[in-house]
Amino acid sequence: MSRLWAFWAIVKRQLIELKRYPFNTISGLATLYIIFLLIFLGAKFIGTAGTRFFGESLEGLVVGFMVWTFAIAAYSDLSWALIREAQLGTLEQLYMCPFGFRFVSLAWIAGSFLTSLLFVSVLLALMMATTGKVLHLNLGSLLPLLFLTLASVYGVGFATGGLALVFKRIQAFFQILQFVFVGLVALPADTWWAKALPLSLGTKLIARVMIDGVRLRDLPASELLVLLANGAFYFLLGFLALWGCERIARQRGLLGHY
Repeated sequence: MSRLWAFWAIVKRQLIELKRYPFNTISGLATLYIIFLLIFLGAKFIGTAGTRFFGESLEGLVVGFMVWTFAIAAYSDLSWALIREAQLGTLEQLYMCPFGFRFVSLAWIAGSFLTSLLFVSVLLALMMATTGKVLHLNLGSLLPLLFLTLASVYGVGFATGGLALVFKRIQAFFQILQFVFVGLVALPADTWWAKALPLSLGTKLIARVMIDGVRLRDLPASELLVLLANGAFYFLLGFLALWGCERIARQRGLLGHY
């Protein structure tokens, strides 16, 4: 029960920050919508080939941009939180949590997933209204696929969070990852090596659910198992990277300094 209350406190803090700083929240939403609008208008101007940047149709563009938005939040939220806590001088207080820092990290990304659902839901409604395309929103099929797809990206988030503990400023690296994730979302999951990378296979399966109306139980079991193994592998790898960077930061006395 105590762990549940600690988890709720972290989620509540994230929700309070979204509400308390509405200008920043609305600006972030507006920025993403403007980026989508530019891509959408560019795709219309170029023609059919332009919509294949994120998918093979206009609906694929909406789905791909949605997954990319989720991915940006998934890998960066924990890192930004650690950077901010280090700047404020409160990072060491997180280590005083009786459940351990790794529990705090897990709770933080779980809360990030929940707040991202609210944020992206509004963005998705704006994208569907703009394009005139209504997608299937079967939450029973969509949420498990989103969780499995983003598990690999949260693994990357653990790794970047560990880098933030050691190197403090890694914002330039974030910009590189944004372009990498664009390529991964757009990459067709037709080969074994593409399926082994984060996001590619998951985006394909999410597109089938949202565009074609396919249910989770109708998707190939082999692809679902590959997606599960993919998410588990990168999640565990990122968690181990965070643990290793945490040890380095503690040995060098970097936790209390920015």
